[in-house]
Amino acid sequence: MEIRHYITTAVAILVLQFMLFGFSRTLGWLFNLNPKTRTKLTLILFLLFNALIATAPLRLYAESFRVSALLLTLLLFSTFSSAIVGILHRFFKSWDKALKLLYPILFLGFIGLGLYNAYTPVIRHYQVKLDKPMQPLRIGMASDLHLGRLFGSTQLDTLADIMRQEKVDIILLPGDIMDDNVNAYLAEKMQPHFANLQAPLGVYATLGNHDFFGDQQRIEAEMRKAGIIPVMDESVMIDGRFTLIGRNDDLVKNRPTTAQLLKDVNTALPVILMDHRPTEIEQHANLPIDIQLSGHAHNGQIFPANFVVKLIYRLSYGYEQINHGHFFVTSGYGFWGVPMRLGSQSEVMIIDVVGH
Repeated sequence: MEIRHYITTAVAILVLQFMLFGFSRTLGWLFNLNPKTRTKLTLILFLLFNALIATAPLRLYAESFRVSALLLTLLLFSTFSSAIVGILHRFFKSWDKALKLLYPILFLGFIGLGLYNAYTPVIRHYQVKLDKPMQPLRIGMASDLHLGRLFGSTQLDTLADIMRQEKVDIILLPGDIMDDNVNAYLAEKMQPHFANLQAPLGVYATLGNHDFFGDQQRIEAEMRKAGIIPVMDESVMIDGRFTLIGRNDDLVKNRPTTAQLLKDVNTALPVILMDHRPTEIEQHANLPIDIQLSGHAHNGQIFPANFVVKLIYRLSYGYEQINHGHFFVTSGYGFWGVPMRLGSQSEVMIIDVVGH
């Protein structure tokens, strides 16, 4: 592990202790607990949550991680609610009863907002001009679907409707199509809903890290059955108009470099790259790549993780032109772990591309 990962872990553990202390103080204030009871409650909370975090690497099932993530998210929302109420209490101490009613309202409000942001997609429009001859192209891009028990057929139908209404020419899905495996996908019979994703030039996808957690062969097979074309460490000429390159996630340690994938590509034509993680953007800016589409970072998904991903990646969210390349990183259409977003929102990117 790199030094920055150790530092991040240490900071996260310290922040957890702070949140636990604040939570115990809030419960003591809400229920008028005596000092002895409050001390016992604080000790129990510290032991419970720290044991939960310490044993997380030992738990083998994704569901146990989701439970941990949900508890930590609720603790975070409680901290935000406590901070707001605490500030108000400092100035309006006589409003004690009203503030005690405000706390659960704020807490439930954060949960409601998180659910809304996770399940209500917004459409972001971008326009780029390439220094190459090219017919106008409208790309519909949605990454990080994480199809599973909490995100499935209804959301796929919504995505298909968005792509249809936006009249996209091609649909690109750069990674994390499934949430670790196809079990829920098959159980919920999502295939016909996935197959609703259609565009004149086709629907193409790469596999992300969650697609490479051991079930990649079934994931690839199910994608093909639904008419989605996986582009796995290869390049594809689309309608003689441009080249689409898809990279496997870097969990595949022997994957070729992007430069190797470009060797036999006619770079006189536009080149579009799907690379799930935005880790190599600066290297790609020095290659003949016109557009890169990435996801993975979820724009942090839940505040304040937005700032964490900004420290990790040159571009963690949005759009940036670097040299002659146009780079896009989406917050994702689905979510991971908990069905909530705060400081980010489910989204679809619509990118209009023209040549000179």
